Amino acid sequence: MKLTYLSHSCFLIETATHRLLVDPFLTGNPLARVKPEEVECDFILVSHGHEDHLGDAVVIAKRTGATIISTFEVAMDCAGQGAKAHPMQIGGAWHFPFGRVKLTIAHHSSSSATENGFAYLGNPAGLLITTDGKTIYHAGDTGLFLDMKLIGELDRIDVALLPIGDNFTMGPEDAGRAVEFLNARLAIPMHFNTFDLIKVDPQRFAEAAPGKVRVLAVGESLTV
Repeated sequence: MKLTYLSHSCFLIETATHRLLVDPFLTGNPLARVKPEEVECDFILVSHGHEDHLGDAVVIAKRTGATIISTFEVAMDCAGQGAKAHPMQIGGAWHFPFGRVKLTIAHHSSSSATENGFAYLGNPAGLLITTDGKTIYHAGDTGLFLDMKLIGELDRIDVALLPIGDNFTMGPEDAGRAVEFLNARLAIPMHFNTFDLIKVDPQRFAEAAPGKVRVLAVGESLTV
């Protein structure tokens, strides 16, 4: 399985049979090197409704025929825009052609911008993705929470994708503690340096979880 960091919280996961795109914020992303029309995928997983995560999901899904997997409110909003969608909810799991997805809690919010303010899009979530015999935990946007220990006990986390940008999510030190709670074999930072408010040195994260962190450059891939 190949994991490619497309910037911010967006990753492309290539399994033996499918291509999964997670939190596809590409348009308007100053760090993104690929355009929505250049991405091919079979499934799109979305952690919550904020623009920098839901991003180009609907546009890409309608072009490729990919199915969007997300919480009920986000999935139904995408379906209302003409995309194929599979709704889920926190604590639930489902087996897809590529493997299993389970949603976890995340301490954040979820909404989309409207002409009159914001539309509520349910609860944010983390994503446990088990495919090709490996489990990847994409935490979405979240603060540190003690139940990460339970997540790590119930599933063996091969790779944890964790936000470190502070201000809106965990900072590097809390993310380092999250690696400990999850007992993750490897951790990769995300959601940092895209904007001024989330600029941090990822080396602080590496120092907080020594020996378990791999910082991926934008466009860099890793075989898991």
